[in-house]
Amino acid sequence: MSLLINLASSFALLSILAVGGGTAVLPEMQSLLLHQFGIDHTQFVHIYSIGQLAPGPNMLMVLVLGYQLAGLIGAGVVLLSFFLPSSLLCFYVGRLWNRLGESPWRRTIQNALEPISLGLMASGVYAVGKASIVSPITLVLALATLYLILKTKINPVWIILGSGAVSATAIHFL
Repeated sequence: MSLLINLASSFALLSILAVGGGTAVLPEMQSLLLHQFGIDHTQFVHIYSIGQLAPGPNMLMVLVLGYQLAGLIGAGVVLLSFFLPSSLLCFYVGRLWNRLGESPWRRTIQNALEPISLGLMASGVYAVGKASIVSPITLVLALATLYLILKTKINPVWIILGSGAVSATAIHFL
């Protein structure tokens, strides 16, 4: 039972901290999962990759984390803990936001939150990249994937799956 309470409190806190989206809390989530729940960086990257490939919001990956740690009940606890607090916060802040209308305060708050959100999202990308790029092969694959996503119209799912296949093949032969 204490595991479920720990999951609920940890993911509820991450939910509230997710300014700018779930990517913003990836570094903190990765650290928390390692130190409190024993999910290492490699496992985290694999679960994050599943979240990127699955249809729907990529942060549904938290369901996989909850399931891995405490089965179906853990998945449900993590789902509610991660999405409910931020949803309620957004609902009530959205109501307040509409009341502010064209107030100078509204623009000031928005201008202050934009760089914070961008910085938090960039730190999430950095954390996943740092955990994913562990060899020259993974560096080449990461750069090739980035290039293909930016310069072509190929669906990123196919690029990611192709990178996984190349990586699996390279590891098998090396």
